[in-house]
Amino acid sequence: MSDNQQTSTQASGRTASDAGASFSSLALHSGYNPAEHHNSSSVPIYATAAYALRDEEHATQIASFELVDDIYTRISNPTTGILEKRLAALHGVEGAVATSSGLAALSDTILNIAAGGGRILTSYRLYGGTVAAFSNILPDYGIDIDIARNPDDPRSWEEASRPDTKALLVESVSNPLNAVADLESLAKVAHRHGIVLIVDNTVATPYLLNPFDFGADIVVYSTTKAINGHGNAIGGIVLENGTFDYANNERYPQFSRKAWFFKTRDGRERSVLEIAPNTPFTTRLRAFLVALLGSSPSPFNSYLTLIGLETLTARLDKELETAQAVARYLDGDPRVGRVYHPDANGYGYQDWARKYLKRSGSTIITFDLDTVEHKRATLDALKLFSLQANLGDSKSLAVDPFVVTHPELTLDELAAAGIHDGAIRLSIGLEEPADLIADLRQALDRVYGPVED
Repeated sequence: MSDNQQTSTQASGRTASDAGASFSSLALHSGYNPAEHHNSSSVPIYATAAYALRDEEHATQIASFELVDDIYTRISNPTTGILEKRLAALHGVEGAVATSSGLAALSDTILNIAAGGGRILTSYRLYGGTVAAFSNILPDYGIDIDIARNPDDPRSWEEASRPDTKALLVESVSNPLNAVADLESLAKVAHRHGIVLIVDNTVATPYLLNPFDFGADIVVYSTTKAINGHGNAIGGIVLENGTFDYANNERYPQFSRKAWFFKTRDGRERSVLEIAPNTPFTTRLRAFLVALLGSSPSPFNSYLTLIGLETLTARLDKELETAQAVARYLDGDPRVGRVYHPDANGYGYQDWARKYLKRSGSTIITFDLDTVEHKRATLDALKLFSLQANLGDSKSLAVDPFVVTHPELTLDELAAAGIHDGAIRLSIGLEEPADLIADLRQALDRVYGPVED
């Protein structure tokens, strides 16, 4: 629907955002005024497919982008709308559209930015499902992928860009190895060529990093992970900062193209830039990708995500402290090979972690063991860690990234991403550090035997 209807972070009445509140207060209050929802303290679940229209004039005002209102839940929903406003407020932007999953958020973003075909420049430091989509689906729709061979070097991205490159795509903190991207340098490369920078910020979350502060144009999340934090709802979200100039860029004619969908009440076609000059990317994404291809989230999943978001700061503060202790234990255990975490010796991204991440930490820890057999046996010996493909849960999880989370990558691609066949990825939750360390120790003891004092 309209620019304001779809993406505004402003809510009438008294809200935390009116007072310039802290991150924690915004996560609890922004985008919601109880007085507008029968004074309900908790955000209600609007379990409805459609909304009663007052009369034909009401319908016309909505359809012609004159009025902010909901009409059909596949397009927008009040529960989901509050989630969008809240996450937009946490990033200091206006444009936000929730989706049914993190992969839906990313695939809709790629289809939106590369409408008509083109190329996406990225690296193999991506979630396995993302690489699979790039390899098996997008080329059939005229969207090809180029790889920056040395993602730590901005020159590698510069050299790989082409006239039909539509976006640079990077994970701010990579899964599973905690490689931190130099976002500021990548933004300069992208913008020097008039290209959009897309950042997947799932691992870092907005609490540890706001990519818009360092030049990102589009930010995507799998809200399934730490934003939700309880492993009970799938979801994603796309955000934009509204500063990229699509109007004067030949790479992106879709934003200037007039469409009947955006018509005035008297039938004059308009472009998305005319109806939503501050949020053209997310407005077009909602109108054409989410609404017409059907990737909107359920109101119930949006509600569960809102409940999780309320405790994001408290959970991450605890989990980061615990992860630091666990990483240091693993780093000092002679049976463990390399440990990929900011608090481990030999971590190669310390400077960028300090620059970009609050407390320069991560709730993910990946470590290498010497053989595949020892890796598999160690995973099977864990008792407190749950073997799951998810991450960011309030429960601590362990998984084999080589087999479970990144199997779509070929052996060469895994090698390029730095993922070894002896790797174990941990996602640290809310258990006590001593309990998690004891579980890892007993598992390693069973596989290797106890370490002699």
